[in-house]
Amino acid sequence: MKKFNFRKVLDGLTASSPVGSSGGGSGSGAGGGSVHPGGTAGAAGTPREEIQETLTSDYFQICKTVRHGFPYLPTALAFDPVQKILAIGTRTGAIRILGRPGVDCYCQHESGAAVLQLQFLINEGALVSACADDALHLWNLRQKRPAVLHSLKFNRERITYCHLPFQSKWLYVGTERGNTHIVNIESFILSGYVIMWNKAIELSTKTHPGPVVHLSDSPRDEGKLLIGYENGTIVFWDLRSKRADLRAYYDEAIHSVAWHHEGKQFMCSHSDGSLTLWNLKSPNRPFQTTIPHGKVQRDGKKPESCKPILKVEYKTCKNSEPFVIFSGGLSYDKPCRRPSLTIMHGKAITVLEMDHPIVDFLTLCETPYPNEFQEPYAVVVLLEKDLIVVDLTQSNFPIFENPYPIDIHESPVTCTEYFADCPPDLIPVLYSVGAKHKKQGYSNKEWPISGGAWNLGAQTYPEIIITGHADGSVKFWDASAITLQMLYKLKTSKVFEKQKVGEGKATAEIVEEDPFAIQMMYWCPESRIFCVAGVSAYVIVYKFSKHEVNTEIASLEVRLQCEVEDIITPEPETNPPFPDASSQLPSLKSLSGSTNTVACEGTMKDSIPCLSVKARPVRMPPGYQADLVIQLVWVDGEPPQQITSLAVNSAYGLVAFGNCNGLAVVDFMQKTVLLSMGTLDLYGSSDPYQRQPRSPRKSRQFAAGLTELSDSPVSLELERCKSPTSVKGSRKLSLPTDLKTDLDHVNGHCTSPTSQSCSSGKRLSSADVSRANRRGPGRPPFRKAQSAACMEISLPVTTEENRENSFSRSRSSSVSSIDRDSKEAITALYFMESFARKNDSAVSSCLWVGTGLGMVIILSLNLPASDDLRQSEPVVVSPSGTVLTLKGAVLTFACLDCMGTLTHRPYEVWRDPHSADDGDKTRKRKLVMHSPSSSQDMGDHQFAVICSEKQAKVFSLPSQTCLYVHNITETSFLLRADVVTLCNSVCLACFCANGHIMTLSLPSLRPLLDINYLPVTDMRIARTFCFTNEGQALYLSSPTEIQRLTYSQEMCDNLQDMLGDLFTPVETPEAQNRGFLKGLFGGSGQAFDREELFGEATAGKASRSLAQHIPGSGGIEGVRGAAGGVIGDLTRARIALDERGQKLGELDERTASMMASAEAFSKHAHEVMLKYKDKKWYQF
Repeated sequence: MKKFNFRKVLDGLTASSPVGSSGGGSGSGAGGGSVHPGGTAGAAGTPREEIQETLTSDYFQICKTVRHGFPYLPTALAFDPVQKILAIGTRTGAIRILGRPGVDCYCQHESGAAVLQLQFLINEGALVSACADDALHLWNLRQKRPAVLHSLKFNRERITYCHLPFQSKWLYVGTERGNTHIVNIESFILSGYVIMWNKAIELSTKTHPGPVVHLSDSPRDEGKLLIGYENGTIVFWDLRSKRADLRAYYDEAIHSVAWHHEGKQFMCSHSDGSLTLWNLKSPNRPFQTTIPHGKVQRDGKKPESCKPILKVEYKTCKNSEPFVIFSGGLSYDKPCRRPSLTIMHGKAITVLEMDHPIVDFLTLCETPYPNEFQEPYAVVVLLEKDLIVVDLTQSNFPIFENPYPIDIHESPVTCTEYFADCPPDLIPVLYSVGAKHKKQGYSNKEWPISGGAWNLGAQTYPEIIITGHADGSVKFWDASAITLQMLYKLKTSKVFEKQKVGEGKATAEIVEEDPFAIQMMYWCPESRIFCVAGVSAYVIVYKFSKHEVNTEIASLEVRLQCEVEDIITPEPETNPPFPDASSQLPSLKSLSGSTNTVACEGTMKDSIPCLSVKARPVRMPPGYQADLVIQLVWVDGEPPQQITSLAVNSAYGLVAFGNCNGLAVVDFMQKTVLLSMGTLDLYGSSDPYQRQPRSPRKSRQFAAGLTELSDSPVSLELERCKSPTSVKGSRKLSLPTDLKTDLDHVNGHCTSPTSQSCSSGKRLSSADVSRANRRGPGRPPFRKAQSAACMEISLPVTTEENRENSFSRSRSSSVSSIDRDSKEAITALYFMESFARKNDSAVSSCLWVGTGLGMVIILSLNLPASDDLRQSEPVVVSPSGTVLTLKGAVLTFACLDCMGTLTHRPYEVWRDPHSADDGDKTRKRKLVMHSPSSSQDMGDHQFAVICSEKQAKVFSLPSQTCLYVHNITETSFLLRADVVTLCNSVCLACFCANGHIMTLSLPSLRPLLDINYLPVTDMRIARTFCFTNEGQALYLSSPTEIQRLTYSQEMCDNLQDMLGDLFTPVETPEAQNRGFLKGLFGGSGQAFDREELFGEATAGKASRSLAQHIPGSGGIEGVRGAAGGVIGDLTRARIALDERGQKLGELDERTASMMASAEAFSKHAHEVMLKYKDKKWYQF
């Protein structure tokens, strides 16, 4: 452990030394921190205690923990009927294996090739995957993190279909050329036995039969293989005699084949929407042909063709008619019909319409044996964006309630927040209010995919994930112990009126699609205050209540504009000598109850919000209830800019938010606007750049500070009655189509979330030229507010910029950027008790404001002295005069006490605002002003931690001495930075645009971890990455999946115990007794010896150039990197024991088989001896 004595460091430095920075970090994000003085050696903030930092690099390690959500772009499906686990393959080469809730495993093919097909080795703890790069892989599922044991890469042929018979070790592989190869599953080596397409078809056939689309062995005789070719040819191949027993032809392409369990009939689905049923005794033509959804012609002609039936399953029941289940096959005359699954049971036909296209489906049956009555009980349907399971045991075919969190993407996720170690009572409380909204009508049976085993593990602290969505909904998830379960859903759009077609002119929305999309969220778990910022420039404050209430929603409207770019107009009389900064000030008590911006005649059309809040009383169910809606309004014909920062504090009763125009502070207890001010005016005379206005208005006084402005209340009325003469009529913002954005890519650009401007470039059409002419020289054309998925990260300033190196581009926050655009966005806000000025002897309530140019402004909050006066006395917000600087846009703040412990933000202890015992409003609020870990008084100093997208600094307060500086990156920039707790200590966690994850010690800013984890190739990752306490983080790895990871070594070590087991020892059910007659006449399947037929001794070796065997990293080798220490040793020992037990079991079986063979041979020899015992030699 390293000790840092700040007193010795500061005493050894002189006041004349400049504040410098440490050695610049490279593009990897590395850089050394060093100490620099910021004042005299004897500054008031000099620490008197030694701070002992306990965190070292040994505490950190990056490791993916679990992936939640629906597999993105699914392609394949498989089910193990004995283990009862499900596997889903995807287009990106991923495999998700699902069992009982908590058993959820993610694996990834290194090649990234799409998964074509999956086949379980039933009850063997293994899985075969066939990929689009013509490789087969064998996965070992007997370990918590599956790994590839073997791979086989085909060089000259393309894989189209695979089939693995139950309890067989020989895999049939069909190819695009029409050939069928056979692979030994144990060694993953090709057999020399090949069924060539030209041998399978008749010699007289002049055309190629096409790729193999189906392979299956006969349920009656395992020595017969049914091969289906795409062009309609079916071959019944005798594996022993190596010839075709029969051939069948149909004039429509085949998509799938399904056997009757007796092995005498099979059914085919075709491209014309027909089903054909064939009998092995008469293969010349199908004995039954039906087009289930085809219209019957009146003149007795063949029903008209329908869409292809892509897959059919034919399942028999002992006590009822068989089930015929298929996907597709709908009539062409209904083009708008949704994708459907059809269930034919006897004469009843049921069509189940789906919300998304069907990728694949599987029928779950009671037996794994193909030659027994199948007794189907459910159908698993894999859709493009959903997974549903249909109950076949009930006549109305209800679906099962899905226990997996696969509806994360129900509406696209636009932002995320992650809270570890939150108050333990929150999860049951949220669940209790969320459970009342559960849907009805599900099957009453248990979820059938129930395999694997999972226990809680050692990690038991509560975790909550919050996701914001494009439709305005917010979902709270229980994320404890690496699981995910939805607790509660909040629909924020319910506070607004629904927009009817044709009514847009009155409100002038700034977003065409998803106007309610969530842009930012802020949650205080202790006080249960929740706040959201929406894409249409509004903020909603929510309070939590267990009681239903019927009330009106309070609303405020705020004018927020950047005065430095005012519109030039020839009428000088509209230029009052007061900056707009004074438009909303706390010193005017008469305004404390105002809920709407007052405007003079002629300005109403330009002071309208983007959306309309419901004016009538609204019923609010238990849970989060809207307390206040704050909307930014159009100003002088310009739309409000999107909100870039948000903070709320329950103890102060304040909410603050900012955008590229300025800052607004609102008192949500008194429902008043305290501050609405341009960013430049926040500095007052402290602006380090001393920027001058570009508009030629000589009477503007930009040097006026907030203190001076608060003494001139008359300016308020003047400013509010100002008439913007440049725009005479109401205008709705028309959005050009070239600015429409996509969920995953924003016009190919990805710039910093805190870039200098909130304006996006666009080409001006002729209609826009007149608007541009009315703007000041520095005012860019207004922009469309970005749609749901591209919020928080602004578009580039010009469309002509290079679209390459989107995240690695170096951006500087120098004066040149100010010259280019005078707008300075508010990028970070933080309420805390701190020393606002250098001379302060005690902490006071403050709001720390960080900007896109790296400036930090501290605002003092003057709150009423007593709780009784809080509802009536105004809160005064005034500048402290303190301005600190960093390089790059400010991302985050934190405060440490004099002992280096993280100071918790002040909060009000939650109480139900609508509880029955709250009849008298005089009940006092219970406030917690400091964290319990710190002393009653904060000491005579504290540390402020500030991190920008380029560097981190630690200041000592109240002296404002810069103790430490660390240049985090020079060639990239940070996307996310959070001060988090880990192992009862505190550190700064950073995620860089070049993919590095870094942690720095506090307060000394020593680098503890720097790993190149994930290159940011997608806007989605940048928008959703977030850190939380206890070494955890998450991001949206695809539009439908959340990836969680840990940067804690302890959690990496314990991960094996937390993950579920995919394989559990289960007895394979015994085959039914076939009976004497069936055994006598039911074929010779039992005597079929694949080993003798396909083994090297008989079939020889396959050509080496045909396929290449690649050993995998599975088994014991794969575990070495998966876990360390004792757990890793135990895992290796367990796998070794499993393998040893498996080999012993195989040895027992072989021994028993040899004994049975020896006994049979002995009996046969004895019979021969008796037969020829009394015969002479000449009688033989």
